[in-house]
Amino acid sequence: DKKRRACDETLHPSLISRELKWNSAFRIKLNQNSRLFLSNDSPSTEASDSPDVEDDAIDVDSLPALYRVRISRAPGIEWGTDLSFSFVYVRTLEPAGDADLSGMVSVGDQLCEMRPILADGAVGKAIGMIGAPFDVVMNSFAILDRSIRDYELVFFRGSKKELIAACNNGGNGEESNTVTITVIQNKGTKEEKIVKLSAAKGANVRQALADADINVYQSVTRWTNCAGKQLCGTCIVNIADGGCNTNRKSHDEGSTLRENPDGYRLSCVTFAYGDVTVETYPPIKAAQWTR
Repeated sequence: DKKRRACDETLHPSLISRELKWNSAFRIKLNQNSRLFLSNDSPSTEASDSPDVEDDAIDVDSLPALYRVRISRAPGIEWGTDLSFSFVYVRTLEPAGDADLSGMVSVGDQLCEMRPILADGAVGKAIGMIGAPFDVVMNSFAILDRSIRDYELVFFRGSKKELIAACNNGGNGEESNTVTITVIQNKGTKEEKIVKLSAAKGANVRQALADADINVYQSVTRWTNCAGKQLCGTCIVNIADGGCNTNRKSHDEGSTLRENPDGYRLSCVTFAYGDVTVETYPPIKAAQWTR
């Protein structure tokens, strides 16, 4: 469906969509006039209908650590993230680059929002970026119209933990250490069964399913597989939802799964950093030579 395609495409720059979305239940009100949250909105460069309406734009006056800066589309920023592949921050600044010369942006600042400056000088709609996957953020920059030369960025001066605490209205800033892996077995048959597993964040999908006695192998590969050593390419599952909460496909994995849908993954090299829905025994195309 549309939601699934948009999520999966964030993992593949060659399939960039203008309907990018990502899932989150993390939508926290700071006060009646300002919200600092993980955005569920699709990126858009349309200007607001009213100059008095800021859409979901962050009110930088709501927290001392927030600030907004207008810089060129080539800001001289190298972006970084941690192993969760989310919460993008300023890794390094190019000396004499636009961001460096602004005197405002510092290494370590957390990226919160982007608003493009349109060709007529109007400010486009806010694109929330707190907690968004790294690929989503980069794609949001990449798909901007060529006529856009500048944008406004909102940063949080502090650590990821401090930003999460701000979103939690002063909570402890700790992320949940567990994820939910929803497993759909034998989809579309009388034997269809749905199982929900709780696993540590970053859990290997194959191992999580194996620990719950859920088989990911079809046919004789149930006995001839490599036991998760990343050699046989037979532990194929379909990430039906939450693809953006997994690690990016490598070239080797993509080659192994050629001609199959983008949601297909080798479970032995797939790690869940957020909630995902996994379908076992998906139908395999002819190019999957390992069958």
